[in-house]
Amino acid sequence: MCRNIRVLFHFQPPTTEDEIRAAALQYVRKVSGTTKPSRANTPAFEAAVEELTVLTRRLIHEGLVPAGPPRTREHEAVKAKQRGLKREQRARAPEAGA
Repeated sequence: MCRNIRVLFHFQPPTTEDEIRAAALQYVRKVSGTTKPSRANTPAFEAAVEELTVLTRRLIHEGLVPAGPPRTREHEAVKAKQRGLKREQRARAPEAGA
């Protein structure tokens, strides 16, 4: 999964509209392979972002059923930092058998 797309479900305080739209935009950028579409592709690009924003909002607020306590952004940031450190350690470790 793309590292820039974040978990949005079951947070305290609840996920904002800006966070939902940003995730939709990131997904469309990833799928289309461009961060800024050409003029000819802008309407399709923006329509896709809007549709994904609506679908994501519906999924988060109406579709999924939470199991367990809500997440906090601070706790998720700590977990992401730990994953990043582990990834960095693996990348810097000398190859086995070399």
